[in-house]
Amino acid sequence: MGEVTVQRAGPLATVQDLGRAERRREGVSVGGALDLCAARVANLLVGNPEEAALLEITHGGLRLRFGDDRRVAWCGGAFPARLAETDFPAGRPAIVRQGEALEFAAAERGCRAWLAIAGGIDVPLVLGSRSTDLRSGFGGFAGRALQDGDQIPLGKVSSPKPDAPRLASWSAPREWTQTAARTPILRVVRGSEWDEFVREAETAFLTQPFTVSAKADRMGARLEGAELKRTNDWELDSEAVAPGTVQVAHDGQPIVLLGDCQTIGGYPKIAHVITVDLPSAAQLRPNDKVRFEEVTPAEASALFAERAKDLQRFRVGLSLRTA
Repeated sequence: MGEVTVQRAGPLATVQDLGRAERRREGVSVGGALDLCAARVANLLVGNPEEAALLEITHGGLRLRFGDDRRVAWCGGAFPARLAETDFPAGRPAIVRQGEALEFAAAERGCRAWLAIAGGIDVPLVLGSRSTDLRSGFGGFAGRALQDGDQIPLGKVSSPKPDAPRLASWSAPREWTQTAARTPILRVVRGSEWDEFVREAETAFLTQPFTVSAKADRMGARLEGAELKRTNDWELDSEAVAPGTVQVAHDGQPIVLLGDCQTIGGYPKIAHVITVDLPSAAQLRPNDKVRFEEVTPAEASALFAERAKDLQRFRVGLSLRTA
């Protein structure tokens, strides 16, 4: 067993894993890392199971000091990160030695990163997951965001060799490790209420940029732009929603739901962000411009299958490298 001490917590850092998808029928949010691909890749890079708990860093400002030697790796937005006196780029596993510090400065692009530590974060399982549910106050580290002075328990792992290089000479694919786009385009499929919007709203949704408002967190991002009008103002029954659902509020503005979203909602659903673009949605921050592009369900499925195949090839490649 080991531990890492939070010397500076930053705006919002939490313990996350792959979430609680199987608990949605009980009204529990999926939660987990907002970019599941980044979390999986970071864990694979340090030899962890893909479902191991890791740290989700929001807007940077995090500084950690390690109590023993560990292998670490991170993926996500464009963050200046330093390990002791060494630049620490995304997607490249590195060795941190006992007593050394790892620091993430403010994000230059995007807003989130996922840091995996060999052995994983050793906090209790709650409803089958170690993820922090901030709204309900359970899971993760005491059910809350990390604070200065917290000592986070780590799982057991073999120490890196004393002569192991500080930083690996190879890295994971850039499209998985640096997911914040300068001009993000989120591909969507039509939602169940698409036909309830006037034609001008449908056209505006797919052709005009929207601005991320200040109301953006782990539950979702409220956007500002063209008013998306419906053909009627009937109240809708609450129906299931999920990360990626794009709802339209009473003021005609869209909301992109993220991992901590509720399980049901009554706003009309104009579209749904496809799974492979959820990493880009997770990097949206206030004042960012974002556009939507329609794809068919078949195209979305093909893109998901291609990502799954690429990830499996990556797993095989890592196994050969460490064999």
